[in-house]
Amino acid sequence: MGKALLIVVVVMVLAVAGFGLHTVWVAGQFKSLEPHFAGQCRPLDGIVGGEDIVIHAALGRAFIAAWDRRAGAAGRLEAGAIWGYDFKAGAAARNLTAKLPFPFHPHGLGLLADGAGGTLMVVNHRPKGDTIEIFAIAGDTLRHTGTVRGDLLESVNDVVPVAPDRFYATLDHGSQRGFHRTLEDYLRLPLSGVVHYDGNQLRRVAGGIAYANGINVSPDGKKVYVAATTGRRLHVFDREPREGGLTPGREKFLDTGVDNIDVDGAGNLWIAAHPKLLSFVAHAKDPTELAPSQVLKLVPRGDDFEVSEVFLDDGRLLPASSVAARLGRRLLIGPVFAPRILDCTMAQT
Repeated sequence: MGKALLIVVVVMVLAVAGFGLHTVWVAGQFKSLEPHFAGQCRPLDGIVGGEDIVIHAALGRAFIAAWDRRAGAAGRLEAGAIWGYDFKAGAAARNLTAKLPFPFHPHGLGLLADGAGGTLMVVNHRPKGDTIEIFAIAGDTLRHTGTVRGDLLESVNDVVPVAPDRFYATLDHGSQRGFHRTLEDYLRLPLSGVVHYDGNQLRRVAGGIAYANGINVSPDGKKVYVAATTGRRLHVFDREPREGGLTPGREKFLDTGVDNIDVDGAGNLWIAAHPKLLSFVAHAKDPTELAPSQVLKLVPRGDDFEVSEVFLDDGRLLPASSVAARLGRRLLIGPVFAPRILDCTMAQT
């Protein structure tokens, strides 16, 4: 009996050790990184946690969702902001939401441009639950026009509008906070998904995703793209425009912790990512721990994508990139936590 028990214990220890080693490998910790970027970058200091960025091409202006998440994790719920950044030389970013009459802790945001105006939708982590805030864009100002609430809006990460009163949003976890959520992350369980709002009600339209993060739509509105961070892949859905239903299409394995997705006018995808996910976890706990940053460009080629790595940094220039948004040769890269974003000029697009 003693020998049999010993064998069982040894097998269990080896299984746990093997799983741990596999987790470290899957997280990218064994990758050898060589930082590169064909161009020049300058930091824009003072914007803390500029986690998501969208660009209104007609206005030549970026909107940046920023919130000090470290302060929030410490219980200091300081207000976040949507910053407006003009691409003109020497322009400074401006806080466009300083006078909101409600708690504002923004996460992902999405843009529906309409000439020189349009609609901006923002994920807001209010103390009493997640909401989607809707703003009308008027030149260099934002006017709050509505709030969407609902029981399905829990653990909301990102949002993309498809009409002034309709959107898709990602739910990055299927578990509540605590141990079950930790298990979901480390076991890479596909429990997260996507909800759709039709102007009246919310409904879940996609699931089976391992940490649904960034979301965006193709320029023709026929495809919905969802980044799966722990799944390390891009999910592509076919969209039914009238009812909003999503049909799973192809998946593109990218072997990195993909985050937010920007889609440029040509239909190319610009995805910021975390190539070493456990380094990101360490950085989230301690700002002195560096987490590398990565930007991928995906060019649609029929039913597939041509993938290239545009930017790679070891975390010294910018740690933990979460978004990359492009206008011409300019590329704005934002982080999850750092007190700056990068304004980069690419040698070519």
